[in-house]
Amino acid sequence: MAGLLGFAGAMHFLRPTPFDSIVPPSLGNRRAWTYASGVAELGCAALLAVPATRRLGGAATAALMVAVYPANIYTVAKHWKSPKGRAIALARLPLQIPLVQMSWAIAREADSRR
Repeated sequence: MAGLLGFAGAMHFLRPTPFDSIVPPSLGNRRAWTYASGVAELGCAALLAVPATRRLGGAATAALMVAVYPANIYTVAKHWKSPKGRAIALARLPLQIPLVQMSWAIAREADSRR
């Protein structure tokens, strides 16, 4: 999970345009949100990578996965008229659920080791 978040977080800075495109326009400056979510992903990755902060990292990652879910819903609406785009966007929606579950499981497992 730390590797996935680290990679995704870095991509927010290396290739921000695809991330900008899924930020709902009503939130304002899309690039700022892209960078902020990249920082959040990198921060979660760092917390998960260190045993002493893994519990916090798991909980923070679960919260982050819930927080970015509206972007996935926005993407469905944005691509609704494109059958291929709609299918891809709809397929992504349930993928967030196991990410939240895995993150929460990491937090619980780290907590049980204390």
